[in-house]
Amino acid sequence: THEEELPAVDVFVCTADPVIEPPTLVVNTVLSVMSYNYPTRKLAVYLSDDGCSELTFYALHQASQFAKHWIPFCKRHNIEPRSPDAYFDKPTARPSGQDLLELCFYVKKLYEEMKSRIETMAEKGSVPPETRSQHKGFLQWSHHNNVTKRNHQSIVEIVIDGREEDAVDEDGDRLPTLVYVAREKRPQFHHNFKAGAMNALIRASTEMSNGAVILNLDCDMFSNDPDAIRDALCFFLDEQSGHRIAFVQHPQQYFNVTKNDLYGNSPLQTDKVELAGMGGYGAALYIGTGCFHRREALCGNKYSSKVDGQGSMNWKSNDKTANELEEASKVLVSCSYEEGTQWGKEIGLVYGCPVEDVVTGMKIQCNGWKSIYYRPQKEAAFLGVAPNTLEISLIQHKRWAEGLFQIFLSSYCPLVYGHKRLPLGAQLGYCTYLLWAATAFPTLCYLVLAPLCLLQGIPLFPQVSSPWFIPFAYVYGARTIYSLVEGLMCGYTVKGWWNLQRVVLLRRSSSYVFSFVDTVAKQLGLSKASGFAVTAKVVTEDVRRRYEEEVMEFGSSSTTFIIVATVAMVNLFGLVGGIGKWWWVDGGMSLMGLQFGLCSVVVGLNLPVYVALFFRRDDGCLPVDVMFKAVGLASLAACLMAI
Repeated sequence: THEEELPAVDVFVCTADPVIEPPTLVVNTVLSVMSYNYPTRKLAVYLSDDGCSELTFYALHQASQFAKHWIPFCKRHNIEPRSPDAYFDKPTARPSGQDLLELCFYVKKLYEEMKSRIETMAEKGSVPPETRSQHKGFLQWSHHNNVTKRNHQSIVEIVIDGREEDAVDEDGDRLPTLVYVAREKRPQFHHNFKAGAMNALIRASTEMSNGAVILNLDCDMFSNDPDAIRDALCFFLDEQSGHRIAFVQHPQQYFNVTKNDLYGNSPLQTDKVELAGMGGYGAALYIGTGCFHRREALCGNKYSSKVDGQGSMNWKSNDKTANELEEASKVLVSCSYEEGTQWGKEIGLVYGCPVEDVVTGMKIQCNGWKSIYYRPQKEAAFLGVAPNTLEISLIQHKRWAEGLFQIFLSSYCPLVYGHKRLPLGAQLGYCTYLLWAATAFPTLCYLVLAPLCLLQGIPLFPQVSSPWFIPFAYVYGARTIYSLVEGLMCGYTVKGWWNLQRVVLLRRSSSYVFSFVDTVAKQLGLSKASGFAVTAKVVTEDVRRRYEEEVMEFGSSSTTFIIVATVAMVNLFGLVGGIGKWWWVDGGMSLMGLQFGLCSVVVGLNLPVYVALFFRRDDGCLPVDVMFKAVGLASLAACLMAI
């Protein structure tokens, strides 16, 4: 395809809090997508700031100045990755040749100066008056506007207008359009979290650039492949089936995963097997980031074979001035614009669910469109920041599991909403994830009842000498061997696979329990909907060091960790007490063999928990009050079982 025939592409980057998601992190993502190997006049980048922070706007303005040096540097010398932080942190970021080396040091110096200015401003907490004169956009945060995170007017500022003659880099090449958007928020209006932000961006971008293809990214997920847009267009522009493709989803991959993936952040079996299998049905999951959308499909249009899908890819220029575009877009991102419309229902991302991405993707597929799951073999197209503490990981999974279970209990249940619209395999594939929360209580039964019954001599399974022992042993053994072999084939180490088993156990016995209870309570009207929990992207140096050394991070007395520690102690009591009671009894080990085996596996998986309870003294250990509560609750459970 000639460049003139390429469709316009709009990139949406979403951020919500300048403290949890630092502005330097955000602008690195923005700079990485501004540097794509794609015609810049057909590329527009939109930053949605749901925190409405002048610090974020300041960082974006600084990035727009640095981009004049960074983009030509990347394109002239084929620099990868194109996130400055990621590139300069690479040990191999030392190009050969004296001239190129000097240029690299010069650009790095410019970047570090920009980063220092942004971080200094973030420490001050506000932008000083002398800096506000650099761009008219700072007037939006003047004192008479009384801007707060949850109460402010619509702010739309074109930081770089790619149509202007002076919007060029140091080589004289045109820069892509860069737009800052903070949709209006008022206390009396529900803002619908990320789904509301995405829908506001869809409307604003329709007025400004109206790209036929939309790439949406979380602010912590930078582009790792400068040709990612062109790769995605190979699917959309395919002559045979491209007209039916609604979105191309990349897997969620991370640059800071440890060698053995301590917290199971990058489940290779899910990425390489399960999600790829869903893609085989043309029903790849939309996971909220790293996804290329066809605008017409995302806007709720149903697929029709009578419509030429390539026609929607045509690019149209906009003759309005920057001020006219900004004023028109402010109306589109106002609180009242969606009232009485189908936005959040039939148009755009679906409202009312913490995982708006999954339900939106399924709704698009039920409208007749197909989706592609694309995992490039050469390198990851996008890389994000993985949770580097156990607590953040469990909070993240609690939110996901709760949202997914809400979908299952809603009118969007794939077995109902997707009936005759989706292949049966795709419906069941969706249910695999929607029922994460429902696995909590069966898992807890095995984790709690087995060791308590072992203490009291109550056999739950056939004894080893019984023929009925074989089916139980076969199911567990076959599942374990299959999982291990599949994990090794997908790229796990043995320790990495073992870590994943541990993390799955911790999620099911803590995060998913809360997810199940909260969802059922909301369905029964006993609880109100909770807010969207943004997970922290920054940690202290000590936490980072322990994460890199693959030492599990606890460090708090949260209810989640009390449950985790109690379950671990119950199994330790069961194993030690069971051995003391049954080891010397003739036939005792045969009678209780499966329960001994189950408790031994659980105790083995919980070894880091015991170390954190009894041996560690660093800030990442489990506090003493957690130890006393866990021992007390486990002892109480054993006593009640005896009674």
